Amino acid sequence: MTRPPLAPALVAEFLGTALLVLLGDGVVASVFLMDKEADWIVITTGWALAVTIAVYVTGRVSGGHLNPAVTLALATRGVFPVARIIPYWIAQITGAMAGAAVLYVDYASAFLKFERTYGITRGAMEAGKLAGRADGGAGIFATFPAFDNPFGSLFSEVLGTALLLLGIRAVTDRKNAAPGRGFEPVLVGAIVWAIGLSLGGLTGYAINPARDFGPRLVAFFCGWGRSVFESHNSYFWIPIAGPLIGGILGIWIYDRIIAPYLPPETEPAPPGTVAP
Repeated sequence: MTRPPLAPALVAEFLGTALLVLLGDGVVASVFLMDKEADWIVITTGWALAVTIAVYVTGRVSGGHLNPAVTLALATRGVFPVARIIPYWIAQITGAMAGAAVLYVDYASAFLKFERTYGITRGAMEAGKLAGRADGGAGIFATFPAFDNPFGSLFSEVLGTALLLLGIRAVTDRKNAAPGRGFEPVLVGAIVWAIGLSLGGLTGYAINPARDFGPRLVAFFCGWGRSVFESHNSYFWIPIAGPLIGGILGIWIYDRIIAPYLPPETEPAPPGTVAP
């Protein structure tokens, strides 16, 4: 396969991740800052649609990674150049920052009204945590755990990202029951939706280091300061480490347990047929 030139691929990763964060964090802002209803269903659906749209926009130029965990996992398979890992990560993180910055400008008045309504002082901490609803407003940008259990939170992020990569490999593997390139982004979005609905409540299911770290940096510069990194016992590293580990694990499971036993792409495998 001919790889696209690096520069257009990086622009696509930047744009796609910006779009992902703008729409994904945007639905969180709509729910918490504007008091829209149906909280979790709306948030998980909004993120799923954000992923779908972003992958459609960028998939044919950069591969539509939009996630350092995806980039690293594909590199461990030998299907993505190791030399492109860091440039892709930089494009993804800066794209996430750009998306979060545009969101902040767009919702600036809503942030101020939210803080006045709930008596929130931006960046204020109580008992080691950001004080106020939606984690003091910083939860619009970054994820925070439901429980003070670092190991449990790390496990949840590893698990969620492992399932993400397992699902992505399945729907993009031409030897499997792949739906075709035109429908793949929809199913990737559906995978994100399923993970959010089923497992996301514990940590906010970052499952993407750029999606969490980039907006967290924007929150740092927009008045929340060091609190976004210190809150919840310096939780910020878990949405980085967990997805990177989980992505490798998920793709390894698929490549070791499923892929070796698939029939050739040209050979149909009717549902219910089991090889002797």
